[in-house]
Amino acid sequence: MAVELLLLLLLFGSTVSEVQPLHKPPPGSLDFGFVPVKTYDTNTYHEPGPIGILFRLVHAFLYLVQPNSFPQDLIQKLAQQTFGNVQGDYQKAIYYEIGFIVSAALGLLFVLLLPLVGLCFCMCRCCDNCGGEMHQRHKKNADCRRGCFATFLFVASLIISIGVLCAYAANQHLTSQVRGAKNLVHSNFKDLRIFLNDTPGQIDYLVSQYNTTKNKALSDLNNVGPLLGSRVQERFAKEVRPALDAALMMAGAIRETKEALENVSVSVEVLQEGTERLHANLTNVKIHLSNTLSDSACSAAQAASTCNIIRNSLNQLNINANFSGLPGVSTQLAKVNDVLKIDLSSLVQKGYAAFNDTPDLVLNQTRNILSDIKNLLDFIGSNITSFTEMLPVQKVLADLTIYLTQSEAYVQDYFPVVEQYDFYRWLGCLILCCMVILILVFYCLGLLCGTCGYDKHASPTTRGCISNTGGNFLMAGVGFSFLFSWVLMIIVVITFVTGGNVEKLVCEPYEDRTLFKVLDTPYLLNQHWRSYLSAVVLKNPDINLTFEKVYSDCKENKGIYTTLHLENLFNINEFLNISMYTEDVSLKIEHINVNLSNIVLLDEIGKRNLLDFSSSGIDGINFAAYLTEINKSVTKVDLLSFANDLEARADQLPKGALENALKGHANSIRMIHNQQVVPLEQAMSTLNQSIRLLQRTSSEFMIKVKNVISAVDAAQLLISNDASVVIIQETKKYMDMIIGYFEQYVEWVKESITMEVAACKPIANVVDTAVDIFLCSYVIDSVNTFWFGLGGCSIFLIPAVICAVKLSKYYRRMDTEDVYDDSEEQW
Repeated sequence: MAVELLLLLLLFGSTVSEVQPLHKPPPGSLDFGFVPVKTYDTNTYHEPGPIGILFRLVHAFLYLVQPNSFPQDLIQKLAQQTFGNVQGDYQKAIYYEIGFIVSAALGLLFVLLLPLVGLCFCMCRCCDNCGGEMHQRHKKNADCRRGCFATFLFVASLIISIGVLCAYAANQHLTSQVRGAKNLVHSNFKDLRIFLNDTPGQIDYLVSQYNTTKNKALSDLNNVGPLLGSRVQERFAKEVRPALDAALMMAGAIRETKEALENVSVSVEVLQEGTERLHANLTNVKIHLSNTLSDSACSAAQAASTCNIIRNSLNQLNINANFSGLPGVSTQLAKVNDVLKIDLSSLVQKGYAAFNDTPDLVLNQTRNILSDIKNLLDFIGSNITSFTEMLPVQKVLADLTIYLTQSEAYVQDYFPVVEQYDFYRWLGCLILCCMVILILVFYCLGLLCGTCGYDKHASPTTRGCISNTGGNFLMAGVGFSFLFSWVLMIIVVITFVTGGNVEKLVCEPYEDRTLFKVLDTPYLLNQHWRSYLSAVVLKNPDINLTFEKVYSDCKENKGIYTTLHLENLFNINEFLNISMYTEDVSLKIEHINVNLSNIVLLDEIGKRNLLDFSSSGIDGINFAAYLTEINKSVTKVDLLSFANDLEARADQLPKGALENALKGHANSIRMIHNQQVVPLEQAMSTLNQSIRLLQRTSSEFMIKVKNVISAVDAAQLLISNDASVVIIQETKKYMDMIIGYFEQYVEWVKESITMEVAACKPIANVVDTAVDIFLCSYVIDSVNTFWFGLGGCSIFLIPAVICAVKLSKYYRRMDTEDVYDDSEEQW
């Protein structure tokens, strides 16, 4: 009943664990934090300390006695009560146990023969035989024989001492571990209490994190304009923005064209007026120069040639470019001004604004649907909360706590009884050790007194009291050896057979988990149940729930829900079906229908305006005539060069009025250049730039206008015809993102329930504590070490008895003595 209550505590998580993801993962991830998990105190790793060397030595000895592998098939047959049905079963069992059988047989033979031999030995000595006659013959090698017997007895006593120390250490280790087991048991109960107390809180935490999912979904729903609207807008932006950018650039081109036409018109007017003034001024300069050169001073021989040169160059003082015949651009400028009466840039900006209002348009047209989705999310949250209130968590917790408290009280009540019986066991083992120690004491005292009191010059009949006492001690040790050794061997055989088989049939297969495989054998523990554990826990013997898998999962601290396959015990999908809710959310989102027909990128007025501009006649301007005149210089000769040359020739004339007059004309020419020619050159440069700009762009205007109108029409057609498809596609992506939050929540809950919620490490710890630590490490290892040490003592008592009997003859005082005789002593 308690196990079932424990299982029910974790059923709440089964809903989300059974939901399979239907959509691709969302691009963003949610942070659900960490499930509150406390650390368990129990440490199932046991380090025996220095005595572990003895444990490993005993394990090696048991491997020599029993090197065969675990008899899994025989154990299964024993459990199923079919052992012996096959003729070879007994042979297999004998083959497996042959080491224990032979060792136990030798031990029993020891138990039977040693008392019988002791009885015969005593009766023989009573008849003055077997060394009982107090007579010793002298031999030449007596000292060597005495020394050898003393050495052999000392070595045997030393080995017996080591054996009794091992037995005593094992006895003390078992007692100390039993007393310390109380803390280990308390630690296990504490971990189980933590396991029970933390599980409801962990479940509450999982439920509470639904709010994280809901809040994120609500946040994205509140931002449906920037999220969904921006996605729709970006889908059209690849076509719309370049079209609007081209239209906006065309509006700028119209303004640039107007400026260029104005510059042409103004520049031509300036050049026409300027060239007329320049022509008049140059004509006046030529007249005045001609009058000056008509002076009589030019008739002189020194000035005649110079004056003739100057007179011949006067024809160069004339204008070169004639701008009066250039055609005007007033017609084109007037048409462009008419086009500019409509603000094309403003119309394009309206298109931009209408397109950029897509997010707000989506938001305004989805308010009702989003409100329904928000209500659905609140309904899901209320269902989860109401369902958690339906679960009898507190009742289950209270029942399990009561059961755990009762179990702990039972252990606490009976633990003193265990300690008391362990004291009796300790006392009995101590008595056995004292038996061996008593024998060792007699042997040691015999060796000490015999060795110290022996006088090699004394005859056997005159040996001292100390030497004689040493011999008596040795014989006393022999007597106690016959009295105690068979008792010791009985204890050794019983503990050897029991402890060795438990080590081989329980501890070793538990360590390599072979024991679990035996327990998982179908129909082993119950002939009607294929799986015993699933039948007990899940009430269904056909579910594959194995002891090995449960233990392994708990050892890895996985959640008990996954470990025990609790999804087979109770289907909570009927109460909490996340997939059903996500389908409802999907249906709500799929009803989103956004109408983008109100978006107008460029109206008919703007398009008509572009067409009017393309037919403004700019391409009809006679650019060749303009470029012909522009490429000419303003005057036929550079006036500055002419003035400098005139002044240089005046310097060649004799000093006088003619020289000064010519220099005055040179200065006048320079003034004309600076005041009239330079401005005309600047006007010609402006005209050149404007004309070339108009020439370069006029041929492309018609094509550009058609391309702009085509691009705008194509973008507008895309919005009108493909808007529904794009909106459906982007709505699907938006829906996947919203549903993805729920899938993340589901996956997180699944992972948390699998690895963190109700982590069953305490259950594995309880099993490890009971079997691996208490039974195997505390009890069996100590018991096996005890019989190993005590058995060694018992075996080495045989050579010790022989050596002690032989050696006592050399220490005890004889009644009679004989002459030296080389023959062997007769018993």
